[in-house]
Amino acid sequence: MEPIDVELDPSEGGFDPERLERLGTHLRRYVDDGRLPGTNVLVSRGGKVVYHDVYGYRDVERSLPVEGDTIYRFYSMTKPITSIALMQLYENGLFQLKDPISKWIPAFADTRVFVGGDAVKPETREPAREISIHDLLTHTSGLTYHFHMANTVDEMYRRAGFEWTKSPGDLERQCDLVASLPLLFDPGTEWNYSYSTDVVGRIIELVSGVNLDEYFQRHIFEPLGMVDSGFSVPESESSRFASCYYPAAKTLKATLLDDAQRSRYLREPPALSGGGGLVSTLRDYHRFTQALRNGGELDGYRIIGRKTLEFMTTNHLPGGADLSEYGRPLFSETAYDGVGFGLGFSVVIDPAKAKVLSQKGEYAWGGAASTAFWVDPVEDLTVIFLTQLLPSSTHPIRAEMKSLVYQALV
Repeated sequence: MEPIDVELDPSEGGFDPERLERLGTHLRRYVDDGRLPGTNVLVSRGGKVVYHDVYGYRDVERSLPVEGDTIYRFYSMTKPITSIALMQLYENGLFQLKDPISKWIPAFADTRVFVGGDAVKPETREPAREISIHDLLTHTSGLTYHFHMANTVDEMYRRAGFEWTKSPGDLERQCDLVASLPLLFDPGTEWNYSYSTDVVGRIIELVSGVNLDEYFQRHIFEPLGMVDSGFSVPESESSRFASCYYPAAKTLKATLLDDAQRSRYLREPPALSGGGGLVSTLRDYHRFTQALRNGGELDGYRIIGRKTLEFMTTNHLPGGADLSEYGRPLFSETAYDGVGFGLGFSVVIDPAKAKVLSQKGEYAWGGAASTAFWVDPVEDLTVIFLTQLLPSSTHPIRAEMKSLVYQALV
């Protein structure tokens, strides 16, 4: 399939075409020297595509090029979709953000806070209060991720069976396990990137009465025409699936990690991960970001209310703090300085403090395989970048893209 059609000449969209071409030129260098397998980047303004560039390979070993319909692992770019899904249920009056999550998952009523000891014999205390739905959406729940490798609680997650490629059970089992492990801190007192959005996925199931994949299909994918999005790649579409890579030591050369033709994504997953389980395409995620930039509606179908989306993309950290003030300095899919957090999205609150050319109010997220997107309501701009390289912290592509896109605006 050909690249997505450019709908508007960059100059008519307020860009200097030559300056905008610097974006593709820069990204192609990563492919030419072997640091990335391939790149797929799209820029739209005012709802019109002004730039799309595909380059390199979706499967280096088989010399299969990146195409417009290539299917990618979106990992944590699942989180904004899951957050929107939960807030759809909020809009139906089915819960309040202050509600304790033990209302749906009773095991969380007994969760305690880690204060000392080791992973075998931890010392714990009662939390100041229970985890709320708001805590989950803002990653201030006290939960963590097994892969942070930063503290004893992370180790307890790994001991409980949480691994990158394996699951300790289905989503219900996972949430009960998480509830049995101690919190890093009292809910609402710090920000820490975590399994919170996976728990959000389970609450969607319990509130709506349907499995997460079915809920997404009915209420987001079908309405938006996202035909290639789901928790696995259908056998009939497996030839379009991209392989995933990791940087080799010293050279950083992209080295095969997950062969597209043998990947676990070709099978239904044991757990439907609202935090990182989706595969999708540039076309599909572009449909999603266009609904966001249009205030929650696309082609006559509204997935979320305008005021709800504005609320979700406002900084919810106490006192207007940014992540460097309120968050633990661990890995996440965003920078910390000058960046706050809403309900499922990072939010730029101070470009000068971030020291990255950007726009106040711009909201975003990324995925572990170096994918990223952002929506800028002020400049009416959306950008999506797709590749497949783990981890996303390998190269500073997200910050580089900001400067390359914004410098081209005239």
